[in-house]
Amino acid sequence: MNALELSILKELYFSHPQSITELSQSVGKSVPNITRAINQLQQLGYILNDGLAPSTGGRRAARFVPNPINLRAIVSVAMDQFYTSIAVMDLTNNFQSPIKTKAIDLTSTEAYRDLTDLIEDVLQTTDRESLFAIGITIPGFVDSHTGRNLSYPSESPLSDLKSRIENKFGIRTFLENDSSAIAIAEHRFGKAQWAKDVMVVNLNWGVGLGMILDNLLYRGHSGYAGEFSHIPLSNLNKLCSCGKKGCLEVEASLIAAVDFANQQLAKGSESSLRIAFGADGGISGDQLLEAAADGDQLAIESLRGIGRILGKGIATLIHIINPQLVLISGRGAKAKNVLLPQIQSSILEFAIHRLSEHTTIAFSDTEHVQLLGATSICVMQIDPTIYKNNSTKV
Repeated sequence: MNALELSILKELYFSHPQSITELSQSVGKSVPNITRAINQLQQLGYILNDGLAPSTGGRRAARFVPNPINLRAIVSVAMDQFYTSIAVMDLTNNFQSPIKTKAIDLTSTEAYRDLTDLIEDVLQTTDRESLFAIGITIPGFVDSHTGRNLSYPSESPLSDLKSRIENKFGIRTFLENDSSAIAIAEHRFGKAQWAKDVMVVNLNWGVGLGMILDNLLYRGHSGYAGEFSHIPLSNLNKLCSCGKKGCLEVEASLIAAVDFANQQLAKGSESSLRIAFGADGGISGDQLLEAAADGDQLAIESLRGIGRILGKGIATLIHIINPQLVLISGRGAKAKNVLLPQIQSSILEFAIHRLSEHTTIAFSDTEHVQLLGATSICVMQIDPTIYKNNSTKV
């Protein structure tokens, strides 16, 4: 299978259906070359005709999509600080297995064992020969080229997670920072598709950032660009998880909102969350978000607090990057109705209007975005082994 055919397949994964003319523009090759490659891919059964493009006055063009029946699937793993989700996805982004989620605390000594148990559970119900790769997205200073996560000491199994998973399961594995993977997914499949310069804020237990500049993921000189959560904008004398004080994250994360709500509940504040607080000695982030959606005043107050400092951080991004779009994604995007007015108010207060007026602030509604990101990072690396029965068809 030649490089052009692989490029076409990759392009059809990220944007389908497409016609031969559209593929010629997106891949950057001539129409005759694209036509020959499309005919070959159709003959081998790797793409399907998906009907005709809308009429533009002439003959309607055929459009094509990947054929997941003859293409290997991907095990997508989405890890955050406290929960890990996993599913098998095909090259049309359909789930070939149920999504399984497990509480895994990344600070626990059992985190690696819990992760491998979860992967093994999925592999037991999946034909391994039908899999192309495992894609893992995880917080931290991830070097996607070496597959190492430098947020963990070298003796931690999470430090060299890529090689450990490959060796254990015998399936190639790709590793990416969670916020970078989310940015890729939002840019290719979500509300950021129209923007070439977009900051994707991953509002979760921490605050991550994926930077798309001129339609490409920006990694920076050492590969770790986007450490939004550690910009020193907080006036609290509170130590961050990085060991420093003043980081945005200590005020602008879901953990900060949960901590505030728990403190107020401990002082006797009235809230619908009091039952959960009494039963468990504390509330969860999901409980806080659900309560805010139902109009609970304490939950709303807790999220408003992080919205103001988050908006201050976004104002900083606007001054430095001048993006077309800032998209709030991740678990915290569910709190749009509470957060958006606070963010907009902070931007008005802290950003130069001449710059901020040209930046759109939006909230993601992309479902399972981190799992999509995990699949995407694997597709970006595709080679001929993506095809089933490859040895007889190349």
